[in-house]
This record gives sequence, C-alpha cells and structure tokens, in this order.
Amino acid sequence: MKQKALVVGSGVAGLAAAIRLAVKDYEVAVYEKNNYPGGKLTAFEQSNFRFDAGPSLFTLPELVDELFIIANKNPRDYFNYKACEISCNYFFEDGQKLSFYADHNKLFQEIETKLKIDTSYLKKYLAKSKRIYESTEIAFLKQSLHDWKNYFSHAVVRCIKNIPYLNLTTTMHAANEKELNHEKLIQIFDRYATYNGSNPYKAPGILNLIPHLELSLGSYFPTDGMHSITKALVKLAQELGVQFHFNSEVQEIIIEKKEVKGIVVAKQLIESTVVICNSDVKFAYTHLIHSPSKKIRYTSQEPSSSGCIFYWGINKTFPELDLHNILFSNDYRHEFESIFNNNEVCNDPTIYINITSKKAINDAPENCENWFVMVNVPYNSGQNWEDIRKKVRTSIIQKIDRVLNISIEQHIVTEDYLDPIRIEKNTSSFGGALYGASSNNRLAAFFRHPNFTHTKGLYFCGGSVHPGGGIPLCLNSAEIATNYC
Repeated sequence: MKQKALVVGSGVAGLAAAIRLAVKDYEVAVYEKNNYPGGKLTAFEQSNFRFDAGPSLFTLPELVDELFIIANKNPRDYFNYKACEISCNYFFEDGQKLSFYADHNKLFQEIETKLKIDTSYLKKYLAKSKRIYESTEIAFLKQSLHDWKNYFSHAVVRCIKNIPYLNLTTTMHAANEKELNHEKLIQIFDRYATYNGSNPYKAPGILNLIPHLELSLGSYFPTDGMHSITKALVKLAQELGVQFHFNSEVQEIIIEKKEVKGIVVAKQLIESTVVICNSDVKFAYTHLIHSPSKKIRYTSQEPSSSGCIFYWGINKTFPELDLHNILFSNDYRHEFESIFNNNEVCNDPTIYINITSKKAINDAPENCENWFVMVNVPYNSGQNWEDIRKKVRTSIIQKIDRVLNISIEQHIVTEDYLDPIRIEKNTSSFGGALYGASSNNRLAAFFRHPNFTHTKGLYFCGGSVHPGGGIPLCLNSAEIATNYC
C-alpha cells in the first residue's frame, strides 16, 4: 500500500513537490484554498486581453523540464519556450535607452556605443557573477544549509575555496560600485536585489550571482505565457495520480509529540505522516501550526518588499518596448530607503513594464498591448493602500509620459490591479511580501526557514523558505524538501 503525503498549497513549489512525491510512489493529495492552482503563477483575461498575474521572468527552464524527465515524459509534449534576444530594455530620465542583449558581443557593443566606456569592467563583472553562481549553486541552492552533513560535501569545499570571490563581506551596491565603471551600470546591476525583494544597499554581495542567470544562462518566454508552466505541471501531476482539492483551505497542521499527524480541512482531520507545506512560513506558524515548538525567529525576520501592479489593456503599440522594460528612478537609494526604512513609496519609483503580447500576439487584440506595470512597495503594515495606490498610479503615468513622450492615460482601455492587501488575500503571503523574508542581512540565507523541521514528517517548500523566492529557487526548494521524505 502506498504511503500517503499531503501538500498544503499549489504554488509552483507545491506542484513540483507533489510531482516528485508521486514519482517516489507516494499517494499524493494537494489542498488549495483558492479555486485555481498556481499561487502567484496564475493568469486572467479581461476585455480580450490576457495577463500573467504574477511572475514574469523565466530562467533556468531546465528545472521545469526536469520534473517531466523524472516522470519519463517529454517536456515538449506539455509546454514550450523560446530564448529572449533582449533580457531587458532600460530607460533613464535623461532620455537614454540601453538594451541588454542575450548575445554578449551585441551587449558590449551597445554599452560601448551608448555609454562611451571600456566594457572590460563589465566582462570581468559577468565572469565573476558566473564564478559566484557556479561556486555556490550546489552548496547553497540545491541542498539544505541547515543540514550539517552537507558541510562536508565536495560542493561546500569548493565554495570555501572561492570565498575571496563571493562578496561575503560587502553589499551588492558596494561591490557593484567597486567593480563597474558607470553609474548606469551600477544602477542596472543593483536592480537584481529586487529579484528577491531586497535592498541592494543592504543585501549581501553574494547575490551578484543573479545576473549570471539572466544575462549568461539566458532568459526565456513560455510560448503560451507564464501561466502555461502551472497548467503543464498540474496536467503532469494529475497524470501521475495526484489528487487536487480546490476551495479547500487548510485550517491546521496537526502535530503530536513532535510528529505530524495530518491536516484539518473543513473541521475534518485528514491523516498523514508526511505533510509538505507550500504556504508562506509566517502564515503557517501564525495560523496553521498550533504547537509550542513554533520557531519564533522565522516569524520575526524583516519581510521582503511587495508590489503594486496595474494590468492595463493598451490600445496602441510601442516598438521601443520589449517583453521586459525598466524605467529607472533618478534617486535609487531614496527609493529603497522609502520602501524599507519608511514603509512608503517615493514620488519617483522605478517602473517595470512586462508586455507578453510582444511574444504571444494573441495576448492582446490587434494593434494593442497588454501591460503588466509594477513598482516595488513595502509589505502591508497597516498603511492606507487606497491612497498609496492612487499616488503610485499617478507617479507611474507621469513617468511613462515623460520617458516615452506619450499621454498613456488616453490609451488605457481596461484596468485591474494588485496591491499588498490583495496579494496577501490571494496567496496568504504575510503582509503581501512577495518573497517571504528579505535578504537585507549578510547572513540572511542562513536565517531562512529550512526545508525540513524538527517535527518528524513536516517539510516546507516555496519562496518564503530556503533557498528563496522566484521560480527557480522555488523548484529547488521542492527538490530539497522531498529529498528528505
């Protein structure tokens, strides 16, 4: 008889964990409070515009492919993706635009032509980013930092040998300021701190491994949109026998004598000695785990930033924009001080615009575009989000009008939004924080909740636990957690 395993939540990590457990011959059931799977990785349609509601950047596609391969399936029978020629277009208030090409020769030529600088600094920077990533990938991203036996592995020994190159004693910004030779390059590479909701002026320099993922290993676009990842994983899981229970909010994870006994749904006990929690860890310890063994230190960490997102159907096309676009703030340090020190949004926030209709033409009507417009904001700690959202919308429109020389308001034909309140309601992310705890501490990685616990049979996966947020790390977390089952 198969051993039973329960998964709490169907975010991308929960889906990956369910698939891995099914491949291990567990009888798997997933319980999801919403009436749809995917967590943040979902989508919606409005007035003939399709929007990916959450994550928009796709890197390391092989981590998704791996889930099909271990199930003896061909990934291309489920979903497809293509490489992006441009990782991002960057716009500055002085009118300058930089396109970061996947082809490094074209990238270096773009930098030399427009910034009039020697690109040898950037070449060395990208080589170092690669070295940091390759030195830490297995030691930090593919195994637990909280399991002492891993510290005797070859991967950790290799990591230790490379300590002088890992930026362990400095911040991202300080490392970028030292290693790059132009203020615009420094700002561009500081931006990678936002990939896990952190402040580059505080986050550890080791996070400068992130550019390697996007600029050297490449960014990709699923041909049917980001939500196709969710749909493909759900289909695979169902084929493997995983049972999904939607509209089924978990009320409690039952623990007795340091052993998990199951979960409570609709006041009914569902027994199992294996539970993988894909819920936000703060939410889990606040609402689901009623046990004296709560790990207070995991619920007291500084939350990551959140986002204020507008979904706009635009009745015009913009050839100067690509899939990913950034309109930079003039004062980056002030922007992060506002978010993390003052719990507010500055008057000139950096704006991210994602337009999937650039790659998938059916995502918008003819001669139209679907804009996902986001600024980083603090997590919800009681602010007046109605007022903040109106202020942010005004700031966004003013900046877009200035930078693109357009009156964008007259081209918005449909609109919806997400703010920290809605994010928390939809995904149970504490305060609407998008990545769990921030990395605004040099030892932040060690303070993240581990994938295993001192409770026998209880495991965690997802963006709020080790190794962190974003699709690739969420998939890594599912592998680490299920390896302990």
